[in-house]
Amino acid sequence: MLAAIRKNGLTLAIFACASTGLVAVTHYLTKDRIHLQEKAQLLSTLNQVIPHDLHDNDLYQSCSLVSNASLGTNDPMPAYFATLNDEPSAIAIEAIAPDGYNGTIRIIVGINQQGYITGTRVLSHQETPGLGDKIDLRVSDWILSFTGKTVTESNLGSWNVRKDGGQFDQFTGATITPRAVVGAVKNAVNFVNQNKQQLIDQEFNCGGSNE
Repeated sequence: MLAAIRKNGLTLAIFACASTGLVAVTHYLTKDRIHLQEKAQLLSTLNQVIPHDLHDNDLYQSCSLVSNASLGTNDPMPAYFATLNDEPSAIAIEAIAPDGYNGTIRIIVGINQQGYITGTRVLSHQETPGLGDKIDLRVSDWILSFTGKTVTESNLGSWNVRKDGGQFDQFTGATITPRAVVGAVKNAVNFVNQNKQQLIDQEFNCGGSNE
């Protein structure tokens, strides 16, 4: 009996080592491909929130890490700086909506030099399929409702969902999710507009700038 137990234990140990080795080798062989895919996806998103006619530089390379509670987290968040003919034209900044229905929602917002939103996208979320996931452009065009808007002292009250007296639609059966995204977009735009020159003056220290 003891010999059988030892034999089975040894067999399991061999399989465990083999499986761990296979995972390690697979990760090593695919990590560069995964990185390239992630970079391509980010570049695609950046070019959606800051249209091509607003920049002629490499947005991925023009990145700085920004820390401010207005972005919904104390962790540094990437900000990407657009220039046109060597002049600042827009900033795309990532932010967190910490109060989503099923957890945090990561967004990115593009803001031009005049303070208007050039585009907004949800980068990641865990919201309920069929309800809160309508913040995702693959599910609905709700996220496009931010384009062309700005945040000022005189319009802060409109930066709410309609249920709270604002201008943005909520979803049937799901108000918490759009409310969280509206708040995060408002805070991110307000932060950029109030700190624009300070952000522009920062050195690049993330994205492709470290590669």
